[in-house]
Amino acid sequence: MILRDIMTPISETLITGDTLGTAVILMKQFKINVVPVVTKQDELYGVFTRTSLSNMIISGGQSNDSIDPYVVRDVVTLNDTTPYREVESLVKQSHVGTGIVIDRHLKPIGLFTKTDMISALFEQTKSLSHMLEQILDSSHLGAIMTDEHSTIIYSNEQAKQFLNKEELDGLCSLEFFPEVENGMVKQVQMEGNHFIVRASNFDRELNQKGYILFMQDVSEVEEMASELKTVQRLKGLLDKAMEHAYDGIVMVNKKGNIQMVSPPLCELFSVDRNKTMRKHVNEVFPQLNLLSVFQSQHAEVSDFLEIKGIKYIVNRIPIVQDSEVIGAIGKVTYRQLDDVKKVFKKLELMENQVDYYKEQLKQKDSSRFRWEQIITRDENMEKLVRTATKAAKGLSTILIRGESGTGKELFAHSIHSSSGRQLKPLVTVNCAAIPEQLLESEFFGYEDGAFTGAAHKGKIGKFDLANGGTLFLDEIGDMSLSLQAKMLRVLQEKEFYRVGGTSRVNVDVRIVAATNQPLEDLVAEGKFREDLYYRLNVISLQIPPLRDRPNDIERLIEHFMESFNSIIGTSVTEVKADALTYMKSYHWPGNVRELSNVMERAMTFAESGQIQKEDLPEYMLRSIEESRYAQKETRMDYEWEAIEKALAKSSGNKSKAAEILGISRSSLYEKLKKYS
Repeated sequence: MILRDIMTPISETLITGDTLGTAVILMKQFKINVVPVVTKQDELYGVFTRTSLSNMIISGGQSNDSIDPYVVRDVVTLNDTTPYREVESLVKQSHVGTGIVIDRHLKPIGLFTKTDMISALFEQTKSLSHMLEQILDSSHLGAIMTDEHSTIIYSNEQAKQFLNKEELDGLCSLEFFPEVENGMVKQVQMEGNHFIVRASNFDRELNQKGYILFMQDVSEVEEMASELKTVQRLKGLLDKAMEHAYDGIVMVNKKGNIQMVSPPLCELFSVDRNKTMRKHVNEVFPQLNLLSVFQSQHAEVSDFLEIKGIKYIVNRIPIVQDSEVIGAIGKVTYRQLDDVKKVFKKLELMENQVDYYKEQLKQKDSSRFRWEQIITRDENMEKLVRTATKAAKGLSTILIRGESGTGKELFAHSIHSSSGRQLKPLVTVNCAAIPEQLLESEFFGYEDGAFTGAAHKGKIGKFDLANGGTLFLDEIGDMSLSLQAKMLRVLQEKEFYRVGGTSRVNVDVRIVAATNQPLEDLVAEGKFREDLYYRLNVISLQIPPLRDRPNDIERLIEHFMESFNSIIGTSVTEVKADALTYMKSYHWPGNVRELSNVMERAMTFAESGQIQKEDLPEYMLRSIEESRYAQKETRMDYEWEAIEKALAKSSGNKSKAAEILGISRSSLYEKLKKYS
């Protein structure tokens, strides 16, 4: 508690120069014996008390006389944020019956009396008593307190259950425990209950002693003993595992002190295992750099390190509990690393082969999507699909624009599948994924011996593969300027030269390009050729982001629910209202792709066939809460500003200010208190 929580608030004050009549009216209206007196600058001047009033009347003061000569200047002031403990100390030392509470602007906002202090003490005592009851209830302990005559003066519900009594207060504890003494611990069986009793005495007034007795169910103690044995057995197994570990292992606590270490690790670094326990890991094994994971909170793998001519690698693994790193494990691998390297080389070779075959399949792939697969209820999106369907029938170059995840590739495939070239190849090139030095050979192919490392028989390019069909250039904004010039020539002349070749190659290819970048800005910055921009931007399709299509969110959720039930084998049938509200209010920076990922994750974790708020990603929930908090802060700022303007307009008159704001005077006072 702080002083603001326990003071008596005041809404009105007297001003220096006010009359006796004004003071009488104010004290009578608000039923207060002490009224703060402030200067015209709202600074505390003193207090006008009931004694001041009596002295003024006895001295013959009239209604129109100024109160200033009778204002008490010796005033105790307390800041409204003063902690309760300080207030308690001040009250004990002070001879003044009432203190004035001021805010950070030194403006009086309340009174503090010893009566307020007593009320606060009662509240704190009541709160402490309630907390004690809760602690005892949650601990499942029975508790009895006796006076010096062994008469029970307190008992909780659990104690009554142990002793099978509806009421214990006033009974003699010796009736149940005849041999009570300090430090006593004994087992008791009583009317079917089997429990342990612990007794200790406590000091009462006049050097008299009472007893506190705690009762605990024997079954709980036995269960704890059983769990302790299990833990000890597991620790024994873990110690054995560490001793016989093939590689080096060390475990540290959150202070970095070593808790466990395996003999192979000590052998590798030539340290005495018995002298490592409880020491800081950086003192014993500084080479491991194990504490780095306390900051990153992610597992790490070191580069190859070396000691005594032996190469080794370190796996650093954080131990996380309740989002806090409470320790770390270091796993040092150094035996048969050469064999491991050979296995990795084989794996790398296999992955390269798989990537090659995937690329070959892509080259032979045709369109995978149709217009029917575009899920939408949005009027603008439906209009865009109709426009794109018409554009697909022609031969013009099409530029698809939109944020990442909006479905640009889906549009490109649908355009090809509904065009006159649908039976011919659709070849996709991601301009951002291919290294710049390889882009030209990828697009136009190369002749035998065109450069070092070239295939013996040469290679045909993407334009050759797409001849008669459609070439989809994804991320066109990432293409280099030199390649842009050659691309423009192909689009205009419909011919090109292979890398290292001398003969023209004629092609008939329709270009569909896509980008999430503002090409106009790139043109202005000299990063994209203006002539190529106009050559590509014959028909432009702008796909709106998902946040601008709120009606599509629920429809897409239904679609993904049906799709993922089939793919991942779930049986989700519903999105609960709270989860749906969050999903509708989220801004979806990753658009439809992000929604698909969120649905797949939520359906994986959903229980009882229903997606709940807790199944949504944490980053998504946090983003929505932060957005809501920002909106709330903005509303509070507007309210604060409106109150300030109203007070300025009414020259500080609170009644007029409340009238300007259209609220009651009491509501205004509440808001003034809210904003201090």
